[in-house]
Amino acid sequence: MVDELAKKIINLIQGDLPLAPRPFAVLAEQLGISESTLLAEIKKLKERGIIRRFGATLRHQEAGFSSNAMVVWKVPEDHLEEVGKAIAGFKEVTHCYQRKPQKDWPYNLYSMVHGANHEDCHEIARRLARKVNIDDYILLFSEKEFKKTSMEYF
Repeated sequence: MVDELAKKIINLIQGDLPLAPRPFAVLAEQLGISESTLLAEIKKLKERGIIRRFGATLRHQEAGFSSNAMVVWKVPEDHLEEVGKAIAGFKEVTHCYQRKPQKDWPYNLYSMVHGANHEDCHEIARRLARKVNIDDYILLFSEKEFKKTSMEYF
């Protein structure tokens, strides 16, 4: 269970942090508590496993990465763990998931790559393919983003 203060904290930190030299001080002021109290409460929530991780999301379009592609791979089952970890280790890969292949869709590993254009994404996929020695893959390019949000709990 979480108390009311924890709910308020979760509500504030699940969105964007303020663009300020001390964003947690700004949030603490909104809650009427000190910055050190806020940070201590966040640490407690993390220690209890209520917050698993705290991260930043790069708005890739604003950073110059206007193209992205889901690269789907057909990986032999006995190499899936090894290949998945190798692909996930590339800095250009932001997501990497194993999925069950379907009757008419044999791809079992999915990785998201970002580039300045389609050719950049193709080149990243070629480098990944050479690294893992897998040549059965397809790039699925995003055409239009309809929704992209983080979960909101309170």
